[in-house]
Amino acid sequence: MMNLKGNPELTPKNLMRPLKNYGIACMSMGFLIEETAPVVWRGLMVMSAVEKLLRQVDWGQLDYLVIDMPPGTGDVQLSVSQNIPIAGAVIVSTPQDVALLDAHKGAEMFRKVHVPVLGLIQNMSVFQCPKCKHETHIFGNDGVKDLAKILGLDILGDVPLHINIRETCDSGQPVVVSQPQSDAVWARPMVS
Repeated sequence: MMNLKGNPELTPKNLMRPLKNYGIACMSMGFLIEETAPVVWRGLMVMSAVEKLLRQVDWGQLDYLVIDMPPGTGDVQLSVSQNIPIAGAVIVSTPQDVALLDAHKGAEMFRKVHVPVLGLIQNMSVFQCPKCKHETHIFGNDGVKDLAKILGLDILGDVPLHINIRETCDSGQPVVVSQPQSDAVWARPMVS
């Protein structure tokens, strides 16, 4: 998505330099392993990798550090929440029932470990036909909005299932950079 590949260079202090594009420093397990190699780790291996990505990277001065984690309440989430100070978590989910179950569990896990949940983002909320403009809610309608009410949280954004988002991410040129005037750039606000 960020058009980045390769291995990070090391600083004289033996810290990895994050790869950068569009003014954003990025670090990923994908930079450290072969492109097609699966990461099949549990427990201590996961915690060791998370620790390495957090503490052995020369991040420099940061305004924010965003950590994109897999869905659920497993080793990665628990390790991150217990080992670094977190200002808050944002839960991203499709409006589909099965995804909402994971989102709900994720929000409750962060609350249980005293990490504030800042709000929810509904991803792939609606598909608009590029020809006739008819909107279809492929994954359901308002699922994240309903979950926000249950959890007492705000909806921070609503991201449509849009072909421009998919194409520009696949090409490594995010739509916010390559097509900043596109309708796909602005997540539609939802009233919670």
